[in-house]
Amino acid sequence: MQFLLLAYLFYQVGLGSSVKRATLLGWAFGFGWSVGAMWWLFIFMTRFAHLPAILGVIGVVILGLYMGLFGAFATGVASWLRRRWSLPLGAFVLLVLPVTWGVSEWMRGWVFTGFPWAASGYAHDRSPLAGYAPLVGVYGIGVIVALCAGCLVKLTQRKRLLTLDLFAVLLLVGMSLRSVEWTHVTGAPLTVRLLQGAIPQDRKFDYAFLESILDQYRGMITAAPADLIATPETAIPVFAHMLPPGYLESLQRFASVNGSTLALGMPLLDGPTQYANSVVAVSPQPQPYRYDKAHLVPFGEFIPPGFRWFTDMLNIPLSDATRGKPLQAPFKVKDQWVLPNICYEDVFGEEIAYQLRTAPQPATMLLNVSNLSWYGQSSAVPQHLQISRMRTLETGRPMLRATNDGATAVIDHRGKVTHLLPFYTKGTLSATVRGTAGMTPYIRFGNALFLLLGALALAAAWFSGRKYRLKKANVGKMG
Repeated sequence: MQFLLLAYLFYQVGLGSSVKRATLLGWAFGFGWSVGAMWWLFIFMTRFAHLPAILGVIGVVILGLYMGLFGAFATGVASWLRRRWSLPLGAFVLLVLPVTWGVSEWMRGWVFTGFPWAASGYAHDRSPLAGYAPLVGVYGIGVIVALCAGCLVKLTQRKRLLTLDLFAVLLLVGMSLRSVEWTHVTGAPLTVRLLQGAIPQDRKFDYAFLESILDQYRGMITAAPADLIATPETAIPVFAHMLPPGYLESLQRFASVNGSTLALGMPLLDGPTQYANSVVAVSPQPQPYRYDKAHLVPFGEFIPPGFRWFTDMLNIPLSDATRGKPLQAPFKVKDQWVLPNICYEDVFGEEIAYQLRTAPQPATMLLNVSNLSWYGQSSAVPQHLQISRMRTLETGRPMLRATNDGATAVIDHRGKVTHLLPFYTKGTLSATVRGTAGMTPYIRFGNALFLLLGALALAAAWFSGRKYRLKKANVGKMG
């Protein structure tokens, strides 16, 4: 279906549209794509931020209009290049449009801190195209998706057999790449317990329910030992000085007696107005460990300049956090190294690749702690699971996910979900997981490889246009 939708857009843009019309088509397409994928923000704004429904609709529409600008960039720039370089349809839909589509999604991942949710490559976490993830990442897969859509457009022209051959080759190469082992297992396996507390979001930050929340998580943590026990994001929803006396000490004793490492999601206070959304590792080792969330959610965790009035209206707890460092060390559990990321951070694959590439001791497995309860029982949960699968494909690392109500899961280094708790239920997921070592091309080069290949494709399009112009000029002289 995705191929057909993109093919229809490319077909409409390729009909000789003006640059203006092509830009508007891309904007409308990007708007519909974004609203269809992220409508669940309406649940957050109306149910938990307590905005009137009309303001929730307006908020989703404004976000969709903004996200649509990247679609407008893709089709508008492609159409401008087509006219500038006098490109034939083949070069336009097979070279230029796929590149501008991929670049627009890459830009969406960093402009104004980025919001790359629902990039087209995520739909292919289980398709033949998933084989390209360790090479070019999710944005590179987006280019290949757009190239497949361009092949469908070319089927309306001559040389259909060559176009079908290209389409088939793209799928077959992707399938073949799935068999390549870019990383290798290392160290002894860990026993892990991932907790899913299913705390209702409207109770999570209500002080009247704090005692029951803390008791619930203490009971779930101490129910059985494991090498690693992980809680969801802000499972402990208050700062350490607000906890009952002896609470953290009791967890430390459990960890020491049983040889367990506890990864606790909780906010940490660093000053009167400074706090971080963090993961704290409590283990038998005396060395303290903390990971602070580095890529914060606009309006939810940091306030863009000039928008404090809006975040005040939303009344979101912990909405002005301190940003963590881009490079943070993993923590050790026996002979494995675990690198946390918090909720929305694992949407940024290039940042995880950077940590794996740069750290003196690269992680052997990834841990995501999340709380998507803000978005109700919606498509946000399975979408986030897709995103985590893509990170495992890109990095060749297994991913552990501990969430409030889904998706709590274990994903192996090849992107397969091996263990999964039912969504929206309280439970504990127990598994045995072994880490991996080594670097995929994506870890080594990040998005640079996809951008380089895109530049080569644009160069090929320019030469194709030059050849096309010379051919037309020669025909004109002969006439």
